Amino acid sequence: MNENCRLGAWMVLGMFCLAAVVPNAADSGMDSKIDAVFSQFRSDREPGMAVLVVKDGKKVFERGYGVRGIRTREKIDARTNFRLASVSKQFTAMAVMLLVHEKKLAFSDTLTDIFPGFPEYGKQITIRQMLTHTSGLLAYEDLMAKQYPGIPDEQIPQIHDAGVLDLLKQEKTTKFVPGTAWDYSNSGYCLLAMVVEKRSGKSFGQFLQERIFVPLKMDHTLAYEKGKNEVSNRAYGNTKSDAGWKETDQSSTSATLGDGGIYTSLEDMAKWDEALRNHTLLSEKEMEVALTPVTVNGKPTVEPNGKPVSYGFGWFLDSYKGHEHMWHYGETMGFRTTIQRFPKDGLTVVVLANRVDLVPAEYALRVADLYLK
Repeated sequence: MNENCRLGAWMVLGMFCLAAVVPNAADSGMDSKIDAVFSQFRSDREPGMAVLVVKDGKKVFERGYGVRGIRTREKIDARTNFRLASVSKQFTAMAVMLLVHEKKLAFSDTLTDIFPGFPEYGKQITIRQMLTHTSGLLAYEDLMAKQYPGIPDEQIPQIHDAGVLDLLKQEKTTKFVPGTAWDYSNSGYCLLAMVVEKRSGKSFGQFLQERIFVPLKMDHTLAYEKGKNEVSNRAYGNTKSDAGWKETDQSSTSATLGDGGIYTSLEDMAKWDEALRNHTLLSEKEMEVALTPVTVNGKPTVEPNGKPVSYGFGWFLDSYKGHEHMWHYGETMGFRTTIQRFPKDGLTVVVLANRVDLVPAEYALRVADLYLK
């Protein structure tokens, strides 16, 4: 090849590479609009958040704001792992559904079917009711408060899913007759984790790894168990006071897994979203039951305060400005999280924060508004 030909080839290659990495004007404009929603959280010393936007199967925005630890001041990025809190419930629900798929479990099975030693009231509580928050189970948080009256939270031993099961075995009743009302229940999802263990013969964390995280290549996602595994690129939770930011990462209820113990990142949440979109783990038909709002006595459900609520298996389900909407939030010591999906619009927004002075859903919906017409 002579010099002129070689020069021409490099020019063509250079033009190709430039076209591949430089976004078009429309993309840059949307990037700027999304970034403006979170601009106040840019910091090299304060906790912040990670933001993911997926449109039509492609990641169109993925960015971190703030630091994952106020001591180390390492920046938040797409690989930073946050505690999901109650966003974990959709993974617990999927684990249960996989066992139903394998016929190792049925939605109609009761607590006493799974745990023969469970008190009499467990005969009325089904797997389906625990998935949909219609079981009436007493809140383990309230039972712990009675068990340790007046004791500061930091002095209370952490409870695990098995401990929640033990607490509820000591009770003789429920808040209401199972299946007759709706009341958000962390207790139900802790027991579902124990159901998965009982029917699979594996620990809940191991089942999640083998049946969900590994198949989806969610390589840095795990159900965190102190002393048994470690969270890489870990974000630590924080609370702001008059004196400034304080690390507030763990509480007495931070060791349960079924209701909120999963850690993950934007990178892995994108893989989870892809699996939901492509029905990788369960068929579209099998997922219908999870995405069908529960009813009580043939009527839509309401919260204890009378506010309408629509819930499936680990997902809130409703309409947002006329768009089909499935979503969840997470709130725990030091963390606030959300996933907002609009399946028919091909849009997903994830916001994971290691600070508690904000409502991620409000920001996620502001981003969604930029896309939804």
